[in-house]
Amino acid sequence: QVQLVESGGGLAQAGGSLRLSCAASGINFSIYTMGWYRQSPGKQREFVAAITSGAMPNYTDSVKGRFTISRDNAKKRVYLQMNSLKPEDTAVYYCNAQLRSGSGVKIAEYWGQGTQVTVSS
Repeated sequence: QVQLVESGGGLAQAGGSLRLSCAASGINFSIYTMGWYRQSPGKQREFVAAITSGAMPNYTDSVKGRFTISRDNAKKRVYLQMNSLKPEDTAVYYCNAQLRSGSGVKIAEYWGQGTQVTVSS
């Protein structure tokens, strides 16, 4: 059974930092692209960052220079270091695992339950 379990959310002040962690089990972690998405009340879930199996990161523009995604294949974990937090970063953050074919077709996708991040001004 596939499980993605997030941790590290909580309350931070604007300008502060938080580090999210996602522990994966039940998948061949090293071949998956791992990512973070977020959803604020009344808004659609949006992409935040992802890191490929080859450790290539990608970020949405609003977090570039502030957030850093990384992975530890031995521990089957993906991390999101969030610095210079802003109130607009407040959301539930979800861990995502995607496996795609060589032609880009999605073969499998899994989601965690989410962790709340609240940034106060």
